[in-house]
Amino acid sequence: MLHEEWKSKTPIKRVEVVHTDADKFTVSDMLTVGQQYDVVNETEEYYQIIDNSGLVGGYYKTYFKEI
Repeated sequence: MLHEEWKSKTPIKRVEVVHTDADKFTVSDMLTVGQQYDVVNETEEYYQIIDNSGLVGGYYKTYFKEI
């Protein structure tokens, strides 16, 4: 399974959080505005990053800007 290797995978790129204003979900616990994160996988709608919990999480691209 690919998702089992994401944590040890070389990051694709880095992104920075620009906001944590979510309509349905609470993301402010897992993302910090202004902090940069390594992207381990990307889809059309989501970035999979290693978040503040130390685990890989998927978040909408609208929370980030590319560096």
